[in-house]
This record gives sequence, C-alpha cells and structure tokens, in this order.
Amino acid sequence: MNSLIIMFIGLAFIAAGYFLYSKYLSEKVYKLNPRAITPAHAQKDGVDFVPTNKWVLWGHHFTSVAGAAPITGPAIAMIWGWLPAFLWVTIGTVFFAGMHDFGALWAATRNKGHTIGDLAKRYIGSRGSLLFTIVIFLLIVIVNAVFASIIAGLLVSTPTSVIPTWGAIVVALLIGQAIYRLKWNLPLVSIVGVIVLYGLMILGDMYPIVLPETILGMSAQSFWIVVLFIYAGIASLMPVWMLLQPRDYINGLQLFVGLGILYLAIIISAPTVLLDPIATEVPAGTPPIWPLLFVTVACGAISGFHGVVASGTSSKQLNKETDARLVGYFGAVGEGLLALGTIVAVSAGFNTVTEFQDAYAKGGIGAFVAGGGNILNAGLGIPFSLSATILATMAVLFAATTMDTAVRLHRLVIVELGARMGVKISPLVGTVIAVGLGLGLAFGAGENGSGGMVLWPLFGTTNQILAVLTLAVLAVILMRKRRPVLPILIPLLFVFAMTFWALVLQLITFVKDGDWLLLVLGGAVFVAALWTVIESVTSMRRAITEAPEPADADGVEEWPEQVEVGSSQSGAAN
Repeated sequence: MNSLIIMFIGLAFIAAGYFLYSKYLSEKVYKLNPRAITPAHAQKDGVDFVPTNKWVLWGHHFTSVAGAAPITGPAIAMIWGWLPAFLWVTIGTVFFAGMHDFGALWAATRNKGHTIGDLAKRYIGSRGSLLFTIVIFLLIVIVNAVFASIIAGLLVSTPTSVIPTWGAIVVALLIGQAIYRLKWNLPLVSIVGVIVLYGLMILGDMYPIVLPETILGMSAQSFWIVVLFIYAGIASLMPVWMLLQPRDYINGLQLFVGLGILYLAIIISAPTVLLDPIATEVPAGTPPIWPLLFVTVACGAISGFHGVVASGTSSKQLNKETDARLVGYFGAVGEGLLALGTIVAVSAGFNTVTEFQDAYAKGGIGAFVAGGGNILNAGLGIPFSLSATILATMAVLFAATTMDTAVRLHRLVIVELGARMGVKISPLVGTVIAVGLGLGLAFGAGENGSGGMVLWPLFGTTNQILAVLTLAVLAVILMRKRRPVLPILIPLLFVFAMTFWALVLQLITFVKDGDWLLLVLGGAVFVAALWTVIESVTSMRRAITEAPEPADADGVEEWPEQVEVGSSQSGAAN
C-alpha cells in the first residue's frame, strides 16, 4: 500500500475537524465571547498572567503538550499494525483531543485561570478536587523524571543534537526581547529564528558534543539530567514572555517546518507501507490491543496532561477568549499531525521487516528517527546523518519544552496544595520542591537517573484517567449551563471504559510480577480516580435537577464598547 493514501486521508480528516467541528464547539458548546476580559488582562502580573499574541501562545501551548509522547506512543503501537494507531490518532484528534484541550482552556479562562484540579473543587466538590489534584501531582512527577531521562539519553546517543538543543535557549531569549521589548515585526522575527535554529542543527551535525564517560563523579546521562532540572527550575521562575513563550513558539514553528519537510519527502518518494494494517503475529508477551492501544497512544489522540497545561499556563496568557479555538483545538491538531507523520515514517521508512525490528528494539523515538531519516534521504537527498540530527533534535526540543512547562505547573500545583492546607508557599520554595521531587525520583529509584522509568508503566493509564476527570468537570459545567453535552459525554464514557480496563489489567500484572511499588501506586490512582468519578456522577445528577446557571454565572466582565479588544489599550502583546 502506498503511504500517500494514509497521509492524505489523515490530513483531510484532521483539517475537516478543525474547520468544521471546532467551529461548532466554539459557537454552540463553549460559546466563546469575543469581548470577555480574560485572566491575562484582569490579573496581569508580567510573570504568569501575560496577554499574548495568539500565534505565540499557540506555539507555547502546542510544544508544551507535545513533548516526545506523540512520537513514542504511535511508534510503539506499530507492534499491532499501522491501522489501529492511524484510526485512533485521526478520530481521536478530531473528536477527543481537540474538544478536551479546547474545553479545559475555555473552562479555566472563565474561572480566573485556575488549574483544572482547582476547578474540580467548584464543580465536583472538595473531596473529588483533592483526589484530582493528587493524580495531577503524581503525573507531573512522573513526566518530569521520565522526560529528563529521555532527553539525557538522546543527548548521549545523538551528540549532534547537543548544540541545537542548548543553542535554542539563546535563540528563545533573543526572540523574547525582540517581540516584547523591541516590538519587532513578528513574522520577520519568526523567519529569522527558524533559520538560525536549523543553522544550529547543521552546526551540531558538523560538531557533535560527546561528554566523557564520567564528569564531576557522574555518568554523562546523570550529568545531563542534573543540568536539565537546574535549567527547568530557573526557567519556571522567569516571566513566561522572557523564555518559555518564545522557546515554545519557535519550537512550534520548527516542528511545522520539520513536518513539512517530512511530508514533502513522503510525497516525492511515495514509500510503500511495509507493515500489515493489523499485525497477524506479535512477539510473545505483547499486551492485548484492547484496551492497551488507547493508553499507549495518548498524546496525538487524547491526553490528560494537556488539560493541566491548558488550564495551568495557557489560560493565564489568553489575550481574547476567541483565541482559545486556535490555541486549544489547533494545538491538538499539531499533535495529531506529528503522530500521523510518525505512523507513516515508522510503517513505511524501512526496506525490510528486519530493519524495522532492529530500529523498534531501540524504542519509539529510535524507530521514528531511523524511519524518518530514511524517507528524508530518499525523498530530498538529505544525508542520513543530518536527517537523523534534525529528527532527533525535534524530539529533544519538544521533550525539553514539555519539561519546562511541567516544572512550572508542578510549582503551581504545590502552591495550590499548600493553600488548601493553610500553608503559604512562595514560588521559589514551590520550584525547589518540584525540582527536588523530580531529582529524587530520577536518582532514588534507578541508576544513572533513570528512576522515572520505574514508574513509566503507570504513565499511560494515569494520564488517561486525568483526561477522564477533566472531561467530567467539563460535563458538569456544560450541564449546569444547559449546553450540548454529548460531545463531551461520549468521549468521556469511551476513555473511561478503556482506561479503567487497562488499569485493572496492569494491577493484575503487578500482582503476578510481585511489583509491589507499582501495585501500591497504581491501586492508589485507581481508588482516587474511581472516587472522583463517583463524585462527578453525583455532581452531574445534581446539575441536571438544579436550576440552570444564569448567563453571567462565571462573573465574566466585558470590555467597554469604546475599547478595541486586543488593541494596545488592552495591553496585549501584538
């Protein structure tokens, strides 16, 4: 089968989702108000609450939620054949991920930029909210430790990615100054930034940075993990406009350029899909496709972590409420396009099944880099070494931007938990705790900082349970407003069934393997999530029977008629 068929069907379906379905959501379900004063303006502080150009914010949001997951998940799912992953990514992007991310951003914007865990307190109750926040807390700890390990591993295995990875920070700092301080033209700054970033990739390919086996008494991987956490801690305390926004924005543009190059190479080379649509034989020990597919492919279909990002950071930077459609839904579309490109690269980027198996044995990212590198080489004549550098750098940069945002989110969650216990925690102390927990897990539970991988088996189910809880909050909000709720309830029921089924299978496996740590943590997540779901159902029943909320129940203020929304008078970053 020609890979172009897969690519064009996927692109057409996802594009239709954005232009048609997201429009329906914005007009009929979420009913965006173009004149609403967003938290970025009402609570503007220049650090977390910063009115932001919608394209810059889209870049921040997209790269914060993307990470390496839309590459690793679909690539790993190829073990079951390409068709299941393809269907879940395309259908999931349109009807699950886009709606979920868009909704979380809208709900938080309507509630003073509070995180989705804090929103649960208002719409589900204190007990459900506390359990919800605990699930978020655990997930972010896992994300920070695991992504630090993944990034460090790539910096060691692909030393050509070191220069562009750290050089991107300098580029981002300069872009932040150019946009916010010097007020330079955004398209011009964007073009120059992308060119410089790709120039750094070429430079990195020419001058790989290989650390000695031991540095400061640590292995190379351990050293990179420590450096990454120190950097992420500093970045989380800096104003978002100075580093986080421009770094994520330029990375978002870089990804779309990279995806464009990959898709162009696919069109030119038109590689044949090597793998079967549905695998007839799988290696011994491979888990069943039902329900594991739906927790293996999370980002790129639906991911609970996205709701934490949308409510935790993006909602505090939204210039106009109507920008939520582009930032939230199109951010999910970007992930879907990356996941689709991964499916094509892995399923059609090898000449033999043996080549695929060898690359697959190195992990999802390894299969993507190898398959995509072969396609870039065949389609555009880019040397395989440079192709691999480009794709590996893409993976590293997106994992790094997710880690940046995750540490910042962890600080916000820690401050919220402190407030619930009557303890005031400063941003600095919250960041120190977040970094300390990440490093503690990384080095306390594994060698060379790989401790996060110990809890990795819980990531998929914990992440999807968080998506279930986020959808439950959205369902309660819409029921109280008497808005259409089926676009949320149908995905909610499906993801709930698949995720809890998968978690039960995991718990049984942990018992058989005698893995008591994962059993205890997985059991705690199961109980907390099930309790929260029960609380949510009770809240839904109450929302149906109670009188509907008045139109102004959110306390949303509107701009005066004489003020142009999004103008310089409103303080927006244009």
